[in-house]
Amino acid sequence: MAKGGVGSGMIWATAEDLARNRPVVLSLYREILRALNSPELPLGHAARLAKKAECRAIFLFGAEEGSLHNIRDLVEAARHTLGLINRGRLP
Repeated sequence: MAKGGVGSGMIWATAEDLARNRPVVLSLYREILRALNSPELPLGHAARLAKKAECRAIFLFGAEEGSLHNIRDLVEAARHTLGLINRGRLP
């Protein structure tokens, strides 16, 4: 892996970058799963479970990511998704 953080122009995440992003990603993951339980969403039980499984798959796939750009994109997409869910819309 290349050395250097976000400010050094490197595109690959170091262990420090991953450690810095971990709490943010875990928090977003938990918030999305909690928001999917909202009674305001027009989802049945099976559809709700399917959305949660989809969320888990995306975050598991993202956990293997080593590119800073892709990690940043995952966080932005998660924040956007959380905003949609909180407004009662499905992503």
